[in-house]
Amino acid sequence: MPSPRAALRHAVPIVFEGIVGPLALFYVVLLLAGFRGALIAALCWSYGAVIRRVRRGERITALLMLGTLLLTLRTTVAFVTGSAFVYFIQPTAGAVLVAVILLISAVMRKPFTQRFAHDFCPLDPELLARPRVQKFFVQISVVWAAVLLLNAGLVMWMLVSSSLKMFVLERTAATWTLTAAAVTISIFGFTAAMRSDDVTVHWGKSDQAIGNSLLG
Repeated sequence: MPSPRAALRHAVPIVFEGIVGPLALFYVVLLLAGFRGALIAALCWSYGAVIRRVRRGERITALLMLGTLLLTLRTTVAFVTGSAFVYFIQPTAGAVLVAVILLISAVMRKPFTQRFAHDFCPLDPELLARPRVQKFFVQISVVWAAVLLLNAGLVMWMLVSSSLKMFVLERTAATWTLTAAAVTISIFGFTAAMRSDDVTVHWGKSDQAIGNSLLG
């Protein structure tokens, strides 16, 4: 497996491009130009990121594609209704929908979480094909579904009890705290799953060493 530093170097730009960037820009423009200006700024960021990747011939990450599609839908509905409440309730409903999709994919033994693995930590196809790894992704899909549902409940409570400016900050803090907890569970769960399959996970090893350990 890549070292934690290498994994961060791979994941941070993707997360910044798809989530942190548009969120930060939204909040800054919200303070300076109001709600509608913030909507346009965040949407321009996402489409700009997609266009930049297309022009460079780079793969559009699942996180960026999904985020841009959802942001487009949210912005369209928000402009039609003129309601900040409607804008912020949509991702909560989306989180519930994603949680349901994760649970369905787990029941069908085709875990959706595996499709996002490449965005954050590229894994060898042979490793992904191992039955134990498949089982892990099924289990972790259930964990992420639970986290999403918990986050949706917290966000709903904040949305009806906080001001718009405070809500943006509170939602970000709660979401990232829960996400960090889920990521930690995922890492330790993956390591434990590999250990039970008589595979030792090495962090920061060379490609050759990783290949040898998998073959062994």
